[in-house]
Amino acid sequence: MNYIDYIIIVLYLIGFLGIGYFFKENTTSKDYFLGGNQMKWFPLSLSTMATQLSAISFISAPAFVGLKEGGGLQWLTYELGVPLAMAFILIAIIPSLYKSGIISVYEFLEERFDASSRLLISFVFQISRSVATGVMVYTMSLILQATIGVDFWVSVLIIGVITLIYSYQGGMKAVIWGDVIQMIILFLGIIICLVYGISELGGIDNFLTNVDKSRLTAVDFSKWGFNNSDKQDEFGFWPMVIGGFFLYASYYGTDQTQSQRLLSANNMSTIKKLLLANGLFRFPITLTYCVMGLVLGTLLMTDVDFMQAMNTVYQSNFDSLEGKKADLMVPVFIIHYLPNGIIGILIIAIMSAAMSTLSSTVNSLSAVTMEDFVKRYKTDLSSKDYVKYSRVLSIFWGVVCLFFAFFAGNIEGTVIEVINKISSVFYGPILAVFILAILTKRTNAFGANIGIVSGVLCNIYLWLFVPEIFWFWWNAIGCLVTIIIGYGASMIMAGKKEITLETVFYKGKKEIALLISYFILIVIIAWLLPKAF
Repeated sequence: MNYIDYIIIVLYLIGFLGIGYFFKENTTSKDYFLGGNQMKWFPLSLSTMATQLSAISFISAPAFVGLKEGGGLQWLTYELGVPLAMAFILIAIIPSLYKSGIISVYEFLEERFDASSRLLISFVFQISRSVATGVMVYTMSLILQATIGVDFWVSVLIIGVITLIYSYQGGMKAVIWGDVIQMIILFLGIIICLVYGISELGGIDNFLTNVDKSRLTAVDFSKWGFNNSDKQDEFGFWPMVIGGFFLYASYYGTDQTQSQRLLSANNMSTIKKLLLANGLFRFPITLTYCVMGLVLGTLLMTDVDFMQAMNTVYQSNFDSLEGKKADLMVPVFIIHYLPNGIIGILIIAIMSAAMSTLSSTVNSLSAVTMEDFVKRYKTDLSSKDYVKYSRVLSIFWGVVCLFFAFFAGNIEGTVIEVINKISSVFYGPILAVFILAILTKRTNAFGANIGIVSGVLCNIYLWLFVPEIFWFWWNAIGCLVTIIIGYGASMIMAGKKEITLETVFYKGKKEIALLISYFILIVIIAWLLPKAF
């Protein structure tokens, strides 16, 4: 890196401070957390995808595809359940949530059941999301330290402080428009790495000749995920589609970081377009960075200098990077193969990925804390005081995430896998509670609470005592157990509560048909990919 790269990075960071200042006028709760319900589908779509296209996607996913043992294009199976999940939440989940006018998605559960369901799920969300975000910031800061020589603590503070300032000032509008810019930079970074990687390989023909053919299989119909003790039964078509459907339906429909964007839309037409965009565009984006991973992995295997540069960085930072050698592939390529100026843009891409995830987390955690806890005890807050408290909570949760980032080294190791498993323990049961709340009339608070506890305990049991079952299945199993026990318990312990919430369904057949057809198309594309190479 030289002065050109540093100038680009500094200008970028200053620009983001300006975004927060530009959107600093927030006078009500819906201004600060929902952008005044004025957001259009295009920025909301890019913001949603930017949160998904995180630092892990930009660095770790290509490393998994191109370098990690047991990796390859099977990463694409993560995307197969997305269109089906978008169709389901468009029909059955989001219309009722949007119609209710809530800010915290968990508020719906109190209005339908009682406070216990709301507070339990809200608390779990706050702890798990802040820890996961802290680990992400830790990992990215560690990689920046190893590759460009910026001290770890400096990287954490730069990412954290800049994000907190523009999130504090601008609220949801700043988060969304910041995500739009970051999404553009991230995708530009992927394309740049892909183009330069092919150029270094000597062209597409050389890439196709030298690529590891064992990494090209994306769809395997023979793996069911029920005999996974040695991790050889992972990433099969059936567990990834069925489990993925429940995971993404829960993530996009009932997780505050994503549902808050849907609730920020100006009308249901915008939500329809947002969900369609996410269902249709995620696969091409993922496919692009997977191909980038194959290209860089092939270059690494054929270029001694690239391998030596990675080994040098890894060995000199072994204590902190132990077990993360593959994650160095993308940043080492950026530093050693790209020209100055482009390096600065790509380092910005890494920082953007971290900042996008952190800003979304901070805003959603602040919204949940404010709506689910603070307003419960401070019922007479003026709009001015509400925004003031919300901003203070944004800083608080930002500091909590950064705290976890500084101490994540003590727990990291396999923490990414652990966090994914923890999410899958809860995602299915949480989705089930919303299904019971929206799609049934006879489920009561007692049944819902018994159901979610049973679903979570069932998943924990599977984690501890049934390692043969691939953890992606937990999303489906936990959901079904929660629905069956929750509804059954409600029938046994019948308790009547007047239901004032309106149940709304989306009836657009064209959009649903499009998403289902697209699911079939991407399955065929993923299945045929090895033949294309």
